[in-house]
Amino acid sequence: MKRPIYLDYQATTPLAPEARAAMLPLLEQAFGNPHSPHRLGREAKAAVELSREVIAAPFGPGGRLLFTSGATEALNWAIKGIAEIAGQARPRIVVTAIEHAAVLDTVGWLAGRGHDVVLLPVGRDGIVDLDAARAAIDDRTALVAAMLVNNEIGTIQPVAELGAMAHAAGAVMLCDGVQGFGRIPLPVEACDMIAISAHKIHGPKGIGALWLRDGVAPAPLMHGGGQEGGLRSGTLAPALCAGFGAAAALAFDRIADDAAHVETLWRDALAGLGEGWWLNGSATRRWHGNLNVRRDGLDVARLMTDLRDIALSAGSACASGSGRPSHVLRAIGLDERQARSAIRLGFGRYTTADEIGEAVAAIRAAAERQASWAA
Repeated sequence: MKRPIYLDYQATTPLAPEARAAMLPLLEQAFGNPHSPHRLGREAKAAVELSREVIAAPFGPGGRLLFTSGATEALNWAIKGIAEIAGQARPRIVVTAIEHAAVLDTVGWLAGRGHDVVLLPVGRDGIVDLDAARAAIDDRTALVAAMLVNNEIGTIQPVAELGAMAHAAGAVMLCDGVQGFGRIPLPVEACDMIAISAHKIHGPKGIGALWLRDGVAPAPLMHGGGQEGGLRSGTLAPALCAGFGAAAALAFDRIADDAAHVETLWRDALAGLGEGWWLNGSATRRWHGNLNVRRDGLDVARLMTDLRDIALSAGSACASGSGRPSHVLRAIGLDERQARSAIRLGFGRYTTADEIGEAVAAIRAAAERQASWAA
């Protein structure tokens, strides 16, 4: 049976062979609890700490990297932990309107408990309104949060500028770096906390991390041992840590080659789709491994049924099945009909030019068939 052409890299990425190879010994022989004092435990801990060092290297000197179960936990911990410390002395939390649900749902939960949550608007290009940010970020603000690369439309936010505003007001700056880590430079100097995830860079699912600047310590989200720096409880999975470390090392070793490959695929995809498609979000200030486009009158559900051998997305994978149009597409000014006519193609390291050519030709043909039926 033919495997589908995989074009959903924003949802998850294929596991790198190098990451799998790094994990196997820790699943089979070195299976000890990394928090145990005996030899098997020490061997497991050594693998964890080596991986931590590799993953933390791009952040530069200083700070600490603490493992979590994924970016959702990391973002929840960062937001709730800082809000708890700040209390009502600084009740305001400022985030962009196109953040991931892990941020928006968390700040919504805090809003129900008395926090003042401000959602910053974005333009049609998907870039945050900096004037609105300046007006919102004041001495009541505890936290500012912004994605580096948006998971739905790929736009790159001016995190450095937002971080400067946050710091000028005495607030903490959180960056959701999930879609940008290993792909574009990290705005480390502008941030106090950065959340990342392994499975978006060809590592295993079930593990992420939160990088903390020296002196920043959100209140714990979980209790029961404090294994990670006294701040995050729970037994670590050495195999997942090792897979994350191998994937991170490979990503930064290949960062230029991967970017060049993605740029070629981006140009091929746009050329293959042809006329009649509209790009959602900025064409230039974005990661080109994310191609979010719409076509007037397109029935995306029918398209996906017709193209069962192509794995693509009708929106954010984390919101799939909700029945609601994308909050990101609505935030950039699309009406419900336009938002529902959009698809997202995500590609990267293991996508071939032939796969892009075959997939976009099939998408174009299916869309044109729909248009002919409607004529």
